[in-house]
Amino acid sequence: MQNKFEKKALKRQKKFQNILLRECGINHSKLTTKHLMVGNAGLATRLQEDHLLKACLIYGPVDQIVMLPGKTYCFVTFHDESGANCAYEALHNKINPMSNDPKTLYLLYTERVPVLKSSLTYDWKPPGLILLEDFVTEQEEESLLKCVDWSHTEHKLGQSLKLRKVKHFGYEFHYDINNVHKDSPLTQNIPEECSILLPRLKERNCNVMSFPPDQLTVNQYQPGQGIPSHVDTHSAFEDPILSLSLGTPVVMEFKYQEGQNVPVYLPQRSLLVMSGESRYLWSHGISPRKTDIVPTPCGTLAVHNRGIRTSFTFRRVRRGECNCNYYDQCDSYQRNKTLSGRNSESDKIAAELEAHHVLQVYEEIADHFSDTRHKPWPNVLSFVQSLPPGALLVDVGCGNGKYFGHNSAIYEVGCDSSFGLAQVCRERGFQVFNCNCLALPLRSGIADGCISIAVIHHLATKERRSRALREIVRTLRFGGKALIYVWAKDQERHKNKSAYLKQDRKNRRAEVLEGFQNNNQPSCARELWVADNMVLCTMGAMFERSVCDDPYLCGWKREREILPGIDFTFQGQHFFVGNRQEKV
Repeated sequence: MQNKFEKKALKRQKKFQNILLRECGINHSKLTTKHLMVGNAGLATRLQEDHLLKACLIYGPVDQIVMLPGKTYCFVTFHDESGANCAYEALHNKINPMSNDPKTLYLLYTERVPVLKSSLTYDWKPPGLILLEDFVTEQEEESLLKCVDWSHTEHKLGQSLKLRKVKHFGYEFHYDINNVHKDSPLTQNIPEECSILLPRLKERNCNVMSFPPDQLTVNQYQPGQGIPSHVDTHSAFEDPILSLSLGTPVVMEFKYQEGQNVPVYLPQRSLLVMSGESRYLWSHGISPRKTDIVPTPCGTLAVHNRGIRTSFTFRRVRRGECNCNYYDQCDSYQRNKTLSGRNSESDKIAAELEAHHVLQVYEEIADHFSDTRHKPWPNVLSFVQSLPPGALLVDVGCGNGKYFGHNSAIYEVGCDSSFGLAQVCRERGFQVFNCNCLALPLRSGIADGCISIAVIHHLATKERRSRALREIVRTLRFGGKALIYVWAKDQERHKNKSAYLKQDRKNRRAEVLEGFQNNNQPSCARELWVADNMVLCTMGAMFERSVCDDPYLCGWKREREILPGIDFTFQGQHFFVGNRQEKV
């Protein structure tokens, strides 16, 4: 006959049976299974996962723990039914031994446990995440730990944060702005002991970093310390980011905005490579606690007591802005989006100018342009012929394709905004497509070589020219090369005339008309350019203008004789002064 305590326990069990079915859609089991529901023990009762695991491991190996947010119950999956049965007999209808809360635990056998995106599992990692175990030897680990002198705490050498000690090499990471001052490197370079990084990556067939890192952050964590979840600033560092764990293992948690929480166990002396989505989209952090739940070799879970952990995080400082596709987390995109909103009217005007004075011009002169553009420029030809067999060459603004067909061992693809010039290329058997150089419809990192010859100076603003350069760089793979030509104002160097000035074609005569003003120009031209300063120039002439921050109007003629004001097509160009192209 049941006593009052057994009746109360049965009543509470039925209550949790109803909760199990109503909230989780799971039936309880009258037979012994390896799955247990533990009532009056959950996140809502402030039960910690590691405390639950430690209590359950007494009765047998544990495969999984599931704790639902805001619930007063949780689930434990043992490795076999005998472990679950021992836990049931020891914990059911007993005072909770895992906390100071004197509540009674009520256990149920269940058919299964809920499946959560955030449930503890080590079987899956975020895309782009690579873990290389035993990356350094014990001797190398000892050498690396000794090369960091924590006795110095001066600014730019080391500092003690709330949850850890940190030391920077190469560049200091400023936590107040979440970035580095790229023009202010530290005097203390990355220690020589770290030079094993790239050769070791090559030995492990992990070719993720073509250039050596130039920034190192060393963090030291005491038991109970951690680091808040974060995404490394996109504009600060290149892809990938490498983290070497020394001293003791730890669990790092990766989180995604849709609620996914993925724990990644980092063994001692392992290297974590964060690239692609795992670097740009997923946040990562370490919870400030003294124990971790870690996987065992047999696939079960165990509680690990943390020791002193030292991490070496290797990064390469990014030069320029980030051009990734993970816009929600990208500070460069958000900043450019804000600026583009402010400059949208100016950008609209610039686009109208380019459409009228560049695209329309090339459509009208496509045949004539192609007829007079056959001979490749020597330096460009040399660049194309230097590409190795199997390389992919992209020609941005390919015109009539005069740089194609000179290296039969490579793949070639071109693009141009002019339909007329693209048609010329197609008739010559080349692979081309139409697009704007500000938005190349190509995957990132596919090109071994990229050329853009006499194209970018057609863009009306510095922002648009910079955007075009970023697009070209985006298409290049690691180690890829780009060759870019723009028109320069100064056509003489060391008293030697350029090939441009040496041209003496019968159908071209040098002529510069200062103070040109065309009343038929659209209002957008008068807004962006100073009309009184517009210059009409023809081929073969020195560009006689003291300031070249604004575009020129270059005249194209179809007749042999130049007749001012008759049969001209005006083309907008920007001419670079000195080394200004390097500042774009």
